[in-house]
Amino acid sequence: MDRFHLGDVVRLKKPHPCGGFEWVVMRTGMDFRIKCLTCGRQVMISRQDFEKRVKKIVKSVQDETDKK
Repeated sequence: MDRFHLGDVVRLKKPHPCGGFEWVVMRTGMDFRIKCLTCGRQVMISRQDFEKRVKKIVKSVQDETDKK
């Protein structure tokens, strides 16, 4: 089972230059596309780097669908 899903909000270990820590997952696979929730900048990052940089999942779409 995948740990990350489209729409998840994650907190990274280091801040974006704009000062934001939280990102939303827009694409999964070998590469991830994530969007900064502070400034809206989109970044492509490899799965290995993404998994290394994630501190925690702030809001999981999977948890919300399980509650319904």
